[in-house]
Amino acid sequence: MNNTQQHLNMGYVWMICLVAACGGLLFGYDWVVIGGAKPFYEAYFNITDPAMSGWAMSSALAGCVLGALIAGWSADKFGRRLPLILAAILFSASAWGTAVATNFDWFVFYRIVGGVGIGLASALSPMYIAEVSPAEKRGKFVAVNQLTIVIGVLAAQLVNLMIAEPVASSATMNDILQSWNGQMGWRWMFGAELVPALAFLILMFFVPESPRWLAKAGRMEKAEQTLRRIGTAHYASATLSEIRQTLGNDTRKVAIGELFSARVRPVLLIGIVLAVFQQWCGINVIFNYAQEIFASAGFDINSTLKSIVATGLINLIFTIVALPLVDKLGRRKLMLLGASGLTIIYVLIALAYGMGILGLPVLILVLAAIAIYALTLAPVTWVLLAEIFPNRVRGLAMSLGTLALWIACFLLTYTFPLLNAGLGASGSFLLYGVICALGFLFVLRKVPETKGVTLEVLEQRLASANRGATQPAERAAS
Repeated sequence: MNNTQQHLNMGYVWMICLVAACGGLLFGYDWVVIGGAKPFYEAYFNITDPAMSGWAMSSALAGCVLGALIAGWSADKFGRRLPLILAAILFSASAWGTAVATNFDWFVFYRIVGGVGIGLASALSPMYIAEVSPAEKRGKFVAVNQLTIVIGVLAAQLVNLMIAEPVASSATMNDILQSWNGQMGWRWMFGAELVPALAFLILMFFVPESPRWLAKAGRMEKAEQTLRRIGTAHYASATLSEIRQTLGNDTRKVAIGELFSARVRPVLLIGIVLAVFQQWCGINVIFNYAQEIFASAGFDINSTLKSIVATGLINLIFTIVALPLVDKLGRRKLMLLGASGLTIIYVLIALAYGMGILGLPVLILVLAAIAIYALTLAPVTWVLLAEIFPNRVRGLAMSLGTLALWIACFLLTYTFPLLNAGLGASGSFLLYGVICALGFLFVLRKVPETKGVTLEVLEQRLASANRGATQPAERAAS
């Protein structure tokens, strides 16, 4: 055990991080449950138009954008804890509302409500975990949030499989409408989320506020008390001293203009590009449009539901494998591995569809793509977003990065039915392969390694690097 860990109450750190990560679990469930329910609620609401189908799938993502927009403001004004409590309330409302909706407009409304919860939790859960975690274990702890997202994804897939009754391969939309699946099954799929949502709401009242937010708010005594619960008096005083150094004596409210200062702007740009890349790499269309992807590969509805569970299991297994690698191999190497691996696999999937090679080969390639994503881009992007921004502007910067992520996810989800109709599955996956190749080049040239240092030391290093990058330009201008 190293010296830092001797000064930490690791059991307590694990407890508060796991509670905060429940926001990720609900994020995963709420985000993916709609994929398995899709053929059933579409029959109930008589959705036949691709644009309407895209809106049903992406409406929650519109809420994610709103949630990400208010995440930074609420995190800076009220701390990390209260907005997470609000997210738990919104998840609960969404689960109940979508389960009882009798018309499409109310269904969409409650999907948007849940999306606001996702937007808040996706920004604040990893931020909170990063701010209470020890530096040498921060990657693993923040990656645990990704693990809970994956558990939520798998839980939604298993719930869908257990609830749905078998569907005849010749069943029409009207047959599905008249079945238990079309009348009640999809409601139970959405309503099951109410159980973990209420548990998250209750548990959030037992975790402390982030000590780094308390210090930024000028509540140094309360921050030290929280740090003493996380570790020893020595750990608390040392950590608080580092926090004071990065904050200085500046107690002004954070202005949006600070995000675009010469010191912050380069780091903000890295965060935004990584957030967009994590979505536009294309994996999420597999989760949200599994029915179309597997149907085009020759699977019926029953086989599709089983294949969806297979994607969830692979996602979970490789996310667990990723936990120690984030701190051992580092963030940058894993991002490069993910971008290059997905580029190759997408080209192979495009070739398979183009040559008419369907069924099991496509399923294996899809599972391989999910494995690489779960091992690399999925957890590492959230780790980087949670740690690269300076203490003073972390709330707003994380909010802007998450906002970019959910706008990208909305565009990806909304446009896939149109891309699939225009380019076909082969052209769509080839496009995602090109995006992954460009992402590889960006990470290679722009993304620094961040493992193993405190948030405060990392802030100083990035600030020094930015100053070094701007000085040549300033000398040239003079």
